[in-house]
Amino acid sequence: MSATIDAFFYGLYMDDAVLRGAGVTPHSPRKASANGYALRIGQRATLVKAPGSAAWGMVYALTPDDLAKLYSAPGLEVYRPEQIEVALENRAIIQARVYNLSQAPAAGECNPDYAEKLKAAMTRLGFPADYIARIA
Repeated sequence: MSATIDAFFYGLYMDDAVLRGAGVTPHSPRKASANGYALRIGQRATLVKAPGSAAWGMVYALTPDDLAKLYSAPGLEVYRPEQIEVALENRAIIQARVYNLSQAPAAGECNPDYAEKLKAAMTRLGFPADYIARIA
């Protein structure tokens, strides 16, 4: 395996079955939170800076080719990579690559189908129920 990058996924890509369906094999799964960020779901999901908030997700080790494959898919090329700190369940703080929209969804923009799929994935993965309940 070539060198990998720790990538933080906060949307449907946190589900390893979705990653495998996209032709990517994730390694080293770890639950994590991005402190100081909140999840915003419009037609697409993104993280927005929000002091005092935390967005939950999964960190996987993926190759640069894997990440390029994921974010060259139709509609996903609008995401841009950035490095953020995330806190793993064991409280270790690591640097991870996250892909965010350059512009957050407009107020009132929503995608109920995406939100329901994300809630189901997060429930399967065992994320905090109070966090899952706030996803809309």
